[in-house]
Amino acid sequence: MTERGKTRILLAKIGLDAHNIGVTYLARFLRDAGMEVIYLGLYGTADKVVSAAVEEDVDIIGLSFLGGDHLALAPPVLELLKKENTNIPVIIGGVIPRQDFATLQEMGVAGVFEAGTAPDKIVDFINDIMSKR
Repeated sequence: MTERGKTRILLAKIGLDAHNIGVTYLARFLRDAGMEVIYLGLYGTADKVVSAAVEEDVDIIGLSFLGGDHLALAPPVLELLKKENTNIPVIIGGVIPRQDFATLQEMGVAGVFEAGTAPDKIVDFINDIMSKR
C-alpha cells in the first residue's frame, strides 16, 4: 500500500507481440486484489511505457512477453528508467525460458513469472515489494 492508497501497477505489451489474453486476465486479477491497474495495450514502446509510468506515478511496471523478445525489449525499459532517475521495479511474465531468468534479474528485473503462474503468486510478490518500499 502506498501513501495514496492502492498499489498502482502499469501493465504493458511492447514490441509486435499481440498475444494479450494473459496480461488482460492478470490486469483483472490484480484489480480484484485491490490494485489500481493501468494497461497500455498492445504494440507499446519502451519510451511509451516509461513515460506513462512516470506520469501516472506507478509503483510497479509489469511487462508481458510471449514472442521470445524479452531479452531485447526489457533492457531499453530498464535503461530509460535509470535515465529518468526512478526506481520503479519491473516485473515480467509470459513465455520466458528458465535459463533467461538469471540474465533478466542481472539486468535489473525484480521478478520473472512463467506463463501459467498462479496469479496469487504474482499478487504476493507485488505485495512483498510494496512492503519493502
